Amino acid sequence: MLIPAYRPLLKLAKPVKKQITVWPDDATSTLQDCFQCTDWNMFREAATYNNHTDLHEYTETVTAYIKKCIDDVTVTKTITTRANQKPWMTAEVRGLLKTRDDAFRSGDKAALKTARANLSRGIKQAKRLYAQKINNHFTDSKDTWSLWQAIQTITDYKLLPQACDDDTYLPDALNEFYARFEMQNDTPAQKLLTPPNNQVLCLSPADVRKTLSRVNPCKAAGPDNIPGRVLRDCAAQLTDVLTDIFNTSLSQAVVPTCLKSTSIIPVPKKPPVSCLNDCRPIALTPIMMKCFERLVMHNIKTSLPNTLDPLQFAYRPNRSTDDAISSTWLLLT
Repeated sequence: MLIPAYRPLLKLAKPVKKQITVWPDDATSTLQDCFQCTDWNMFREAATYNNHTDLHEYTETVTAYIKKCIDDVTVTKTITTRANQKPWMTAEVRGLLKTRDDAFRSGDKAALKTARANLSRGIKQAKRLYAQKINNHFTDSKDTWSLWQAIQTITDYKLLPQACDDDTYLPDALNEFYARFEMQNDTPAQKLLTPPNNQVLCLSPADVRKTLSRVNPCKAAGPDNIPGRVLRDCAAQLTDVLTDIFNTSLSQAVVPTCLKSTSIIPVPKKPPVSCLNDCRPIALTPIMMKCFERLVMHNIKTSLPNTLDPLQFAYRPNRSTDDAISSTWLLLT
């Protein structure tokens, strides 16, 4: 009868430890200098045999070298996340907390008073910046994703974590379930012969650099583990080698194997998961391949006539179901 109904969050949920990759302040500049001094022709010459460039080997060595450089400039840390952790808690506030605790242990009253004042100002500044960050999500009413993200943050809406079975058969069962359509397709793929008078598409370095500079750094990386921020920040240094890889792929009509690999992430459609069909497969492809597809798609669209209906909202950029509902409402009224 004397046990309180309320239990602290620290007792309800245990601390979670996870590894994260930390980018130091000089990581981007170090990568840019490293890629700027790299002789990219060395990779092409090493993959050329009898005047023929092995595109698969060429691409794999380049991506492996980029990943090796990323691993050299980044640091892997283990952090602990607690249930009662404040959203406005930053590294600066943690540093001020550590300074206050050190001053308290030392017994220096003057240093402790100064540390407490600095901590109070740091917490107020962190809360102010966090509130400003939330308010910025509501500035653009057309960005629905940002609006929903702000609403979820304010309401503290979080999906309950799904428990994963410890049975080893689950990955194999998911692979067979997702590949069930390909298993029925026993027709071997045939490569069509290119007409002799056909002009092969050639991408310009300016277009490749423009596409790389527009990469969204928040997108998850593919199996190559090359984040989007590297392609965006080092676009000037990687333009030449990626342009050469893309044009070689177009001339040989072959896509490198490492760029075709995909990581399938099963995301539950609804809780709880009762069968394999309750998991939606999310395919994570290399961001480098997404840039290549975007460049080819742009050239294909420029050569096709504009036959899309102005009221078509599916499969078009900056269109959503909200636009379709608004257009229908305007037509009815």
